[in-house]
Amino acid sequence: MYDRIRVLWPDHLGLARGKYLPAHLAERGTGHCVSVFSLGYDRSMIDAPGAFLLEGMPDVHATFDPGVVHPGWEDDRTGVAVAGLTMDGEPYTFSPRYALEQAIAQWQELGYRAKVGVELEAYVLEPDGEGGWQRWRTPRSFVYGTGRAADPTGLIDDIMRTAEASEFRVESINAEFDESQFELTLEYDDALRAVDDSFLFRVLAREVALSRGLDLTFLGKPFSGVSGNGVHVNFSMLDGAGDNVFADPADPDGISALARQSVAGLVEHHQAMAALCAPTVNAYRRLQPGEINGYWANWGLEHRSAANRIPAARGSSTRIENRLSDGAANLHLATATVLQAARLGVVDGLACPEPLTSDGLEEVNTDISVGANLAEALGHLKKDKALRAAVGNNVADNFIANKEAEWERYLAAVGADVPGSEVTQWELDEYLMFH
Repeated sequence: MYDRIRVLWPDHLGLARGKYLPAHLAERGTGHCVSVFSLGYDRSMIDAPGAFLLEGMPDVHATFDPGVVHPGWEDDRTGVAVAGLTMDGEPYTFSPRYALEQAIAQWQELGYRAKVGVELEAYVLEPDGEGGWQRWRTPRSFVYGTGRAADPTGLIDDIMRTAEASEFRVESINAEFDESQFELTLEYDDALRAVDDSFLFRVLAREVALSRGLDLTFLGKPFSGVSGNGVHVNFSMLDGAGDNVFADPADPDGISALARQSVAGLVEHHQAMAALCAPTVNAYRRLQPGEINGYWANWGLEHRSAANRIPAARGSSTRIENRLSDGAANLHLATATVLQAARLGVVDGLACPEPLTSDGLEEVNTDISVGANLAEALGHLKKDKALRAAVGNNVADNFIANKEAEWERYLAAVGADVPGSEVTQWELDEYLMFH
């Protein structure tokens, strides 16, 4: 069917590394230098844990499930697959995808199967005529807009139809709040499949745009003065009979004790989660008070100003929506973090705090937030030994080392931290072409 397979895997930065392999060789997999896990966006290298930079730079081996190959979007002879990584025949435990596999397995040990849906947001970019990029001009666009007012050249049509042809199950696509911004969502699925597909779909969407001379950015705050790009991780749990155990029709709010304990874990570990879910300097331009995002450590019933929202749907559709992450997040690591924080709430028997009932913009029900910047978030992560161990100490140690180096590059270039929502040129130079 295919004469080559494009084998991709998520690195520590959430970038899609990989190789094209001839189809007759693809199932044996392929090696990649493990010291990729020492790289910053600027290609600088540090001796990060698990990168073996000073130990000969050996290989990790990438293999994929031959039963889960998508038709490629480049041509009809290319298949696309997501690979897992091993080293010396054992799982490479510094891998974000391994962290997600472990989160899924540990929920399974409790008797539950994780279901996940990922909502993505992105701005369409066009060349600015000076070698850079600017927001696509769509002055007729409005939130929940569809058709040519929002998509004057049919770019979003192309992305949606290409995704369907590549066997990604699109749930919905629509214009988001600000001009040239869109929300793109795939259907709910088993957790690993859902995140693998969202990871590939993000690549597909950008490459369709690039083929038209445009681009997409999922970066959390690519422009000052307009909305940021969030990633909302929705999840629920099924029992052995396939029933949604977050639902409880006997409860006044229709949610179970398990759901409340999961929420309690998300609130308890919110500050440490921020580093893993909002992993760039730029992310904290979006995470500001008075915005509709995951700044505060709280939850609410059908409340979009809470970091953790339980939408109105009940029964089989009952779910928790974590609103902390942004579009530069490693989707596998962010989802693993959400699932593990929720699991800790269950295994530790945490009591659920009261939900947010005020507006959540000018009046909130907590004084605990993500912190002012990436450095503060990394400090919270280092202190939260329980979350680090749950996500995986190896992947967390590699992440922290790389992100501390990233923060130091930012300070060296800018001179000092720039507080608030103003986006610096360093952030655009560092992140925009990659996210």
